[in-house]
Amino acid sequence: MVLFLSACSYVPIQNNIPEDTIREENARENRLAERLQKAAELYGHGDLDGALKVNQAIMPLCEKRPPCDQALFNMGLIYASNNSAKRDYRKSMAMFQRVVREYPQSPLAPQAKTWIGVLGVIEKSKEVDMEMERAKKKLAR
Repeated sequence: MVLFLSACSYVPIQNNIPEDTIREENARENRLAERLQKAAELYGHGDLDGALKVNQAIMPLCEKRPPCDQALFNMGLIYASNNSAKRDYRKSMAMFQRVVREYPQSPLAPQAKTWIGVLGVIEKSKEVDMEMERAKKKLAR
């Protein structure tokens, strides 16, 4: 079972910030949280393409701040999913690497590191399998 994360963000202490700015920031965070929730619902219903598109659409809106870390992590999960027509372990690993690199303080960074390790083992295993097949063909000649 994979946990698809949504709507957790860090809210900085707001001292001496104009009230309009605070309202705008809160509205922005609410919109992003709604989109993450929508992505989670799509994922939960098996619409991985839809969930991927929603997470991709979040990225330019969060301006390299949370919840970009969640959107990247979610995309990593989608690309790693056996149920995804777009399964791509290298893309998945790239998403998790971005979480670790761009958001090292994110609570998702330790999980992303774990996924990077698991996906690395899978990729290495595939390479070994390909080498074995080449060796078998060579021996069969």
